[in-house]
Amino acid sequence: MLYLYLDESGDLGFDFVTKKPSKFFTVSVFVVKGQENNRAIINAVKHTFKRKLHKKKLLLCGELKGSKISLDVKKYFYKQVAQLDFKIYALTLNKKRVNQSLVSVKERLYNYIARLVLDQIDFDNAHQRVIFILDKSKGKPEIADFNKYIFDQIKGRLNPQIPLDIVHKLSHEMPGLQAVDLFAWGIFRKYEKRDMEWFNVFKGKVVFDDVYLP
Repeated sequence: MLYLYLDESGDLGFDFVTKKPSKFFTVSVFVVKGQENNRAIINAVKHTFKRKLHKKKLLLCGELKGSKISLDVKKYFYKQVAQLDFKIYALTLNKKRVNQSLVSVKERLYNYIARLVLDQIDFDNAHQRVIFILDKSKGKPEIADFNKYIFDQIKGRLNPQIPLDIVHKLSHEMPGLQAVDLFAWGIFRKYEKRDMEWFNVFKGKVVFDDVYLP
């Protein structure tokens, strides 16, 4: 079983004149091999929240968020998962280099960046099923477009006997999405703020990290 969790950090706003959008936008995929490792990730997220955050009013949403929790809490989480079999892939978009023709088609741009990240993943390790999970932030038409686009891109690289499930869930329902949020935020901060502190903790697990339109 291969579990893929996708999340992003930053925004896809392009009005740099009257607003203050992020300069970069990071899409990250967190790949976990095997049910046992996936269960351990889930337990680590729950354990971290229970031990470190459940009494704090800061996290009323009841989940781990890279932008809201301290470095010490992130390190506490990572210490529990550091020896597990997982990899991190990420591509960061330099938004100021994006062609104006793409600014108005953000869904297409998002799907394309996600696909470029997925292109880096070796699906030869998938022997039973691939479960691809991402945050449920799209409407039904956008979900259908995303699923078809991604399925068409992956199916040629995946053994036809291996089922591919694409699942859209709310992040507070899926601890794995909370884990990838932490990693995506760390990679985003590296480019947006030149803040390497959290990234340096988990960089040994990063297999692919590049900038699109450098």
